[in-house]
Amino acid sequence: MVIKPNSIKPLFDYVLIKPLEEETKTPGGILLPDTVKEKPQMGQVMAVGPGTNDDKGHPVKVLVKTGQKVMYKKWGGNEIKVEGKEWLLVEQKDILAVIE
Repeated sequence: MVIKPNSIKPLFDYVLIKPLEEETKTPGGILLPDTVKEKPQMGQVMAVGPGTNDDKGHPVKVLVKTGQKVMYKKWGGNEIKVEGKEWLLVEQKDILAVIE
C-alpha cells in the first residue's frame, strides 16, 4: 500500500516531518556513499496534530506549522514510508528548533 502525504493526519501533538536530503558530495567534489552519510536531523513539517492536554487537563497546542523547517532529535520519532521514502512522525517534544 502506498501512503500519500495528504492522507496522513497526525493525532495529539505528533508532527509529520519529511527529512531534508544531506549533501552527497563533499566541497572537494568527492561523492559520499550511503553508508557514510549521517542520519539527517533537519526536515520540513508536512502535517501537524491538533495538540494534547497536560496533566491538569489544560490544552497544549503544537508550536510548529506546516511548511516550517525544523531540527529534531537524532534518534527521535517513528519512521514511516510515504510514497516509498522514509519520513518521521515525532512528538512535539522531540523537535529542538525552528530554522528561519
